[in-house]
Amino acid sequence: MPPLIKNYLIYFLTGGIFTVLIVALEESGFRLASGFATLMPVFTLVAYIFIGESRGGAAVAQHALFVLVGTIISWVPYMLVVSWLAPKYGTRTAIGAGLLTFFVLAGIYLAVVFHYNFFGER
Repeated sequence: MPPLIKNYLIYFLTGGIFTVLIVALEESGFRLASGFATLMPVFTLVAYIFIGESRGGAAVAQHALFVLVGTIISWVPYMLVVSWLAPKYGTRTAIGAGLLTFFVLAGIYLAVVFHYNFFGER
């Protein structure tokens, strides 16, 4: 198996294992553990380990700042929309509206970041 495909398979399985673990904890009634695991930055943790190995610490630092700002701009409003709408309109409607909010704000953020070349070259 070519090294690049092997790496992608490892990345995929690692992320999937964490996702399954979080859902299994929730479904088993371990809400505290599931909540804690969900709050952990699992995907960035896994991604940064692999980015660090392939591109080094400077790339991880640059990406972390990029994600931090993007999280404030797009993820925080997404969570606020979901938490506000879910009791009123139901889970699916709230998640749909939250995702729409997220994608609009993330798209604007990415357009500005890449237009002005914030966070270095991409």
